[in-house]
Amino acid sequence: MKAFVAGATGETGRRIVQELIAKNIPVRALVRDAEKAKGILPPDVELVVGDVLTPESLTTALGDSTVVLCATGAKPSFDPTGPYKVDFEGTKNLVDTAKAKGIEHFVFVSSLCTSKLFHPLNLFWLILVWKKQAEEYIQKSGLTYTIVRPGGLKNEDNSNPIVMQSADTLFDGSIPRQKVAKVCVESLFESAARNKIVEIVAKEEATSKSFGELFANVA
Repeated sequence: MKAFVAGATGETGRRIVQELIAKNIPVRALVRDAEKAKGILPPDVELVVGDVLTPESLTTALGDSTVVLCATGAKPSFDPTGPYKVDFEGTKNLVDTAKAKGIEHFVFVSSLCTSKLFHPLNLFWLILVWKKQAEEYIQKSGLTYTIVRPGGLKNEDNSNPIVMQSADTLFDGSIPRQKVAKVCVESLFESAARNKIVEIVAKEEATSKSFGELFANVA
């Protein structure tokens, strides 16, 4: 297995890279600025310069990767096209390239509540709408996929157990990014994670379960 990570220098992406490295999985990280990435990512990560918005850069960037983990996301800005370009168009480009390359598994970090049009997050240029469009594009692509919808993201890790449920059943809660990264990486190894949307939060009162149990309990 060789993993390609898009959004590798972001807060969630860099944690996904850490989790992959911890499992001795070679990583190719898609970055826009190699010098900046060197200060963020572990030294044994293969850096490839490219952009999900320039599809021609992706074929070379993916190289000999066998799985793709996409943790890209539009940054808050005054550009109303940001979420459309990054969350939908960029993901679509990555999916098309992954399909052409015969990628074995595509993991996509989305968000809770993508099906709720009147969610406050959609005030940020319809970000959830475009994430939902990206999810649907992945589902129709024919690729083996796992779509991970985390609750509110926290930078600090905690010991709260992960709660995992099926699509459109969790509407609030938060989760540390490190746990999101773990779920993404573990989905590559669990057959029960294939072709599923999983919603995740972390709750102090939840019962701790193995990743196999968590994925198996999602319809």
